[in-house]
Amino acid sequence: MYKNSALFFAFFFLGLIAFSQKKNEIKFIRYKLDNGLQVILHQDNTTPIVAVSIMYHVGSKNENSNRTGFAHFFEHLLFEGSENIARGEFSKIVENAGGTLNANTSSDRTYYYEILPSNQLELGLWLESERLMHAKVEKEGIETQRQVVKEEKRMRVDNQPYGSVFAEVMKRAYTVHSYHWVPIGSMEHLDAAAEEDYVNFYKTYYVPNNAILSIAGDINIENAQKLIQAYFGPIPKGGEVPRPSIVEPEKTAEVRDVVHDNIQLPAVIQAYHIPAMGTKDAYAVEMLSTLLANGQSSRLHKSLVDEQQKALYAANFPMNLEQPGLMLNMAICNMGVTPEDLEASLNAEVEKVKNELISDLEFQKLKNQIENDFVSGYSTMAGIAEALANYQMYYGDANLINTEIERYNQVTKEDIQKVAKKYLTEKNRVVLYYLPHPAN
Repeated sequence: MYKNSALFFAFFFLGLIAFSQKKNEIKFIRYKLDNGLQVILHQDNTTPIVAVSIMYHVGSKNENSNRTGFAHFFEHLLFEGSENIARGEFSKIVENAGGTLNANTSSDRTYYYEILPSNQLELGLWLESERLMHAKVEKEGIETQRQVVKEEKRMRVDNQPYGSVFAEVMKRAYTVHSYHWVPIGSMEHLDAAAEEDYVNFYKTYYVPNNAILSIAGDINIENAQKLIQAYFGPIPKGGEVPRPSIVEPEKTAEVRDVVHDNIQLPAVIQAYHIPAMGTKDAYAVEMLSTLLANGQSSRLHKSLVDEQQKALYAANFPMNLEQPGLMLNMAICNMGVTPEDLEASLNAEVEKVKNELISDLEFQKLKNQIENDFVSGYSTMAGIAEALANYQMYYGDANLINTEIERYNQVTKEDIQKVAKKYLTEKNRVVLYYLPHPAN
């Protein structure tokens, strides 16, 4: 009785938070400069902080198959400096102003941002305009960042247990599409590239008409617009940005393989093809993913880890991509458990969600989890700036920051069961057994 009461009040409290969030609409203005740069401004004067960000519509899927890793490489290279910023000074300038900065790259886009005291807005705009217009793409910086990226790959992929999972999955799940490789790319391709290759990539993708400048925080809209025009208006528009047009064919047969890694315990990975983000089915698929593996009360953890004790770890990763992506189940075997036995338990959980409607209580919990994610994601200026840019880039509608939750709320229990039946099929998946290297 006590547990059910506590659960009820938890749901009620999360519902109030979500309801409050819906009422507090995130207001913004959006416009475009003559050179094609899209601008989104959100004013919130409650704290003296501003997030200055810029998102480029270029990720690893835009690369040539013999020059992979370029998008991620540029994420590093463009901190090297510019014609007006000395090498190695970019980060120091932000830190000396009391701010922080970072960047990240995905298969679909590259994102840079600074979090600054609001009186340093102009500094952030200057830095990003330098990155866009005057970046140094030259031999010395290229060689320096090659070594940085190689070390990152060694740490995060080569020497990390199960660190190659995504790369091994992607190259089997995609046969013709450029999702075939992951953003870290090939070190051999980076080594083989000439300075001209890097310059051409920069000139092609780092242009105003391929970017969204998103600013959120303690700003004055009119003053910000003047500064943006001063720093970004003079930058010339680029040429037409190429987009990959290859469509991955529908899968008709399961792909199975074994990967040996520097690990002690075997693992089982299942990767199912799912629809592109923003499609109707994508919302039900994401809720299905949350149902399977969001937290210790999720189905995979509760069944495989707690009850059957066949797995030390069980998770689900939805790879929501601009074009059709993947949903991964991953479980690491407990001592003495074989991959075949663990896979059978994974399959049983998949069959259960395909054959049985989830309960009302579980469905309400699921909806509350989704709503809570929205509240948490928009609790900072950095989160708001990134969300506005994402919605504009992927959907052409930044106002989804206020309305997308309605699309999740429209998903029914039957929709979740339907997408499970449609996408979680043998012929639509890659199955990998990760095994320790054989003993010498």
